[in-house]
Amino acid sequence: MRPLLFLIAILALSPSLPAQDTKKQPPKKKAPSPALAKVEDVPGLPRVLLIGDSISMGYHVPTREALKGVANVHRPSTNCGPTINGIKNLDAWLGEGKWDVIHFNFGLHDLKYMDEKGANTSPEKGKLQVPIEEYKKNLDAMVAKMKKTGAKVIFATTTPVPDKEPQRKFDSDKDYNAAALEVMKSHGVAIDDLNALVRSSQFKGARDANVHYTDEGSKMLADQVAAEVKKALGAGK
Repeated sequence: MRPLLFLIAILALSPSLPAQDTKKQPPKKKAPSPALAKVEDVPGLPRVLLIGDSISMGYHVPTREALKGVANVHRPSTNCGPTINGIKNLDAWLGEGKWDVIHFNFGLHDLKYMDEKGANTSPEKGKLQVPIEEYKKNLDAMVAKMKKTGAKVIFATTTPVPDKEPQRKFDSDKDYNAAALEVMKSHGVAIDDLNALVRSSQFKGARDANVHYTDEGSKMLADQVAAEVKKALGAGK
């Protein structure tokens, strides 16, 4: 009995263990992209608006750095997605302020394939998010609105769709760019040919079966974007 009484006494004196928390912990929120951070204008500098999807988010910060002291560089605080999203939100993105240059692109989300529930899928299982004729119509309407701001407007050609990319058809950017260039020509819009840059032998930073780029690739895109913006501003090299 004595060993049993000793064990009972030890248990009684031992600190109680905390109850295990059986509740599932909420998933950690992903840190916001630095490309979406609010920018405070430096007084006296021209204002530049970059509109685009995640590709533009990748080159936004290095473009802003390249244009430091030259221009205030802004973007909408979101991935701008397809042209149907642009049609809905362009007025809000333009806001009330004055823009000196608007550099924009829509394309990779338009030519992406979606299922009946609006989820990403393969070309074999879905349909285009925005067919090419609707894409042209949407671009035409948005360019007309951008030009009314008095800004110099630059269209960046849609970057390439690589082979085996799961949500898009290989090289479908070519047809969408051809359609976009027709619209831009009709409005006299300047062209920043990012597609040609990525397809050139000098480009580094492409990923296999992925439309996105490494940091090095985004920096190369940014350098060209900054050069085209400087040209539009008459700021030289």
